[in-house]
Amino acid sequence: MRQGCLEFFGGFVSWLLERLGSQGVAAMTLGHAILGQDRETLEIVRSHEQIHVDQYEKWGVLFIPVYLGCSAYLWLAGKDCYRDNPFEQRAYREEAPRVKN
Repeated sequence: MRQGCLEFFGGFVSWLLERLGSQGVAAMTLGHAILGQDRETLEIVRSHEQIHVDQYEKWGVLFIPVYLGCSAYLWLAGKDCYRDNPFEQRAYREEAPRVKN
């Protein structure tokens, strides 16, 4: 448990994330659970995913349907259903800067 969230990685979680999207997904948030490809990926994306946890706390059970609805609308409008999604734009804008080695 980290920052009030359960984190899962590897095994079935990695298998599932690899099959989402056209190129797989590094991580995703479902309520107070963060799913990641592996431990290292979770370290990299934790700040971004934590923004989604905050969004979930604000929107409650509506978060996932509203997020998916935004993505569907954007896709139908010919836009990028991930990068143009306002939930993702906020998460990228507010995530903590990554430390570069």
